Amino acid sequence: MLSTMNDLPGFRVVRVFGEVFGLTVRSRNLFSNIGAGFKSMAGGELKGLSKLLADSRNEALFRLSQEAVQQGANAVLALRFDCNEIAQSASEIAAYGTAVYVVPDGAPQQPHPPQQAPQHQQAQQPPAQQQFQAPQQ
Repeated sequence: MLSTMNDLPGFRVVRVFGEVFGLTVRSRNLFSNIGAGFKSMAGGELKGLSKLLADSRNEALFRLSQEAVQQGANAVLALRFDCNEIAQSASEIAAYGTAVYVVPDGAPQQPHPPQQAPQHQQAQQPPAQQQFQAPQQ
């Protein structure tokens, strides 16, 4: 689970793994820059750049999810994004948050959440389809 909140209603944190990141840097191509320049004069959405940023955001989330799963987490809390322009030709997107292991409220306290996820549980799909799974009781 990915959440911008500091907690998850209905769950309790039983282990904190620490901060995780997902970073990507994407360059804009020349034609996209020229088209954006003309479009900005006329007004309206810069669809090419919007798609680039959406793709970059998804890639950053995917990488953040991979790192969290590799550490043994099943959720990331306090998720945030940062976006910066680099040399006027590229954009850096950073997703970051706190990797945690959560269990449903009322579940017995598990003494030792997994140290590291088994290979078959590591992230293999984009974050829109990625779902951290709560442990089976």
